[in-house]
Amino acid sequence: MILPIYLYGQPALRKPTEEIAPDTDLNIKQLIADMHETLTGAEGCGLAAPQVGKSIRLFVVDGSELKDDYPECADFKQAFINPVILEQSEETVSYSEGCLSLPGISENVVRPKTITIRYQDEDFNEHTDTFTDFKARIVLHEYDHLEAHVFTDRISPIRKQFVRSKLANIAKGKTVSRYKYKH
Repeated sequence: MILPIYLYGQPALRKPTEEIAPDTDLNIKQLIADMHETLTGAEGCGLAAPQVGKSIRLFVVDGSELKDDYPECADFKQAFINPVILEQSEETVSYSEGCLSLPGISENVVRPKTITIRYQDEDFNEHTDTFTDFKARIVLHEYDHLEAHVFTDRISPIRKQFVRSKLANIAKGKTVSRYKYKH
């Protein structure tokens, strides 16, 4: 089922997220499937639970659409439950990012080139993985949502001034998107 994506201005995007217990009443596997379907329909590469109105520590990624430019992302489709960033490289990379919750806005964001993250999969098996380059960027972008941040929080003050009116318009519902959304 395709879920509506919450847009900038929705309180869910700024609410702290809670860890998910293995014995949760939520049907996590169904939520993950719904989030993947929503992500595919919106033509994105990552989607966090707060973006669909859930204040829980979960995000999904699917880099398969990026395989032409980033071959390492071809098979990068998975869920991250209760993730924790363990390490971030001092080496950083700047790249233009966008977000399904901020349609029509893209800005350069500086992020670590490499990260190590501990998380659980959809069966609550624990993993620790290291990601570099674009995989790391996708993970960090979605992880930010779990920490109640959006990518524009990470841009320079002068760039924030340039996007302020666009963000205000999104928050007021003055936006158009190709996917189902909630403002």
